[in-house]
Amino acid sequence: MLSSGEPIRSTTLPTAGLGRACAPSSTQVQIEPSKPSLSSDCLLLLQHRSQSQIFQFATMSPKVVFKKMSKDKSVGVYMAKRDFVDHVDFVDPVDGVILVDPELLKGKKAFVQLSCTFRYGRDDMDVLGIAFRREIYMATRQVYPPMQDKERSTHTKMQSKLLQKLGMNAYPFFFEFPDNLPCSVFLQPSPKDSGKHCAVEFEVKAFNAETQDAKVRKRSTVRLMIRKVQYAPEKSGLAPCVETTRDFVMSDKPLHLEASLDKETYYHGEPINVRVNIQNNSNKNVKNIIVSVDQVANVVLYSSDNYVRAVALEESEDTVAAGAGLKKVYTLTPLLICNQERRGIALDGKLKHQDTNLASSSIVKEGVLKEILGILVSYRVTVKLIVGGIMGSSEVGVELPFTLMHPKPDLVRESLSRHFFLFTPVCLFINTCLGSSELEEDMVFEDFKRSNLKGMADDEDEANVSTGDAGS
Repeated sequence: MLSSGEPIRSTTLPTAGLGRACAPSSTQVQIEPSKPSLSSDCLLLLQHRSQSQIFQFATMSPKVVFKKMSKDKSVGVYMAKRDFVDHVDFVDPVDGVILVDPELLKGKKAFVQLSCTFRYGRDDMDVLGIAFRREIYMATRQVYPPMQDKERSTHTKMQSKLLQKLGMNAYPFFFEFPDNLPCSVFLQPSPKDSGKHCAVEFEVKAFNAETQDAKVRKRSTVRLMIRKVQYAPEKSGLAPCVETTRDFVMSDKPLHLEASLDKETYYHGEPINVRVNIQNNSNKNVKNIIVSVDQVANVVLYSSDNYVRAVALEESEDTVAAGAGLKKVYTLTPLLICNQERRGIALDGKLKHQDTNLASSSIVKEGVLKEILGILVSYRVTVKLIVGGIMGSSEVGVELPFTLMHPKPDLVRESLSRHFFLFTPVCLFINTCLGSSELEEDMVFEDFKRSNLKGMADDEDEANVSTGDAGS
């Protein structure tokens, strides 16, 4: 049975004998459902929970706080989350608390820094002192000695709770993302590649030094990787539908192709049904039909380059003779498990040694597209007909753009809360009688480390140089 504190995770089953793309018709893969659901056995157990069990579930929901200390213990960072959501109109601010030890600082100042880096090569590939990375954004704040009183610097309830719990040597920090930053994305390396991969990375760094631009000691620095993510919009657009008509030489009538999708937004792991309608009034024969889901990664740095990869593919043997027609639905499911050995596939940024997925579609705020640097991702379904002829084969194709993203966690929690009966009269009675003070979340501190990430050195062991350098 699923406990109240465990997150819902989707799993994929390893599939043997896969090529560069999954075979939709024959491959059986367990996928993440588009709508969260629980088993009937789990729901039956929940229905028979006693009032004391419901009370325990409603009142015991500890809040995880991620912490990391410098090696010399002079400065530490506490943050309530690692993922910051880009809502297109605005982005969740980066907030947390810095804990300092004035005795160990020895008169130095404490700073916190938020940076966004586009890394397009390994650190050991630096040539003539030129690093293969570019700082897209960097902002630095002095937190100790404080520039203003704590009350004016505190922006969230979690900061207030942390300040109360950590004591007088804790100081809040707060950053706001600009509109023109991409989300956390990285390009999948080949199995033989080592070191850091091409990626857009976000980092929070705390350090102490005489001044902001002074050299930073490795032992006096804390570095935490965070993510900037996007979720599917609540309102989806119109279902994509496109058609085309092709005339051929020495043919009185044309060939007509129409393709459509069920909807505009799909969740990761959700099958995509492609409806194809072909009316071949020409004197040509359609020899083959190819349907694919293409990932388009637009890498913008000094120039704009597009990289197109088919992440799901079906090459059917369906044919359409001259004067005939065909109506058929092709089902494809783009999954990372089918593309694990392919270099250059864009994936969502990840923290620690955790699973990830194909990169989510990038949604950009209107008016800032030309200002964005980094990696922008989009998806499309391509339907291509191979038409035979006397002079050789020709192609007739259409493209259907769509959005591939994760659902908003709020929608998942809302569905789960209905299953767990959080809005039953018993829980309403608890909330009314005890009040919010009794239901306040306990804080559980968890060390923030990335040393378990395969192919990555512990970030604390990386050499630190001046704060102006991207590698610091």
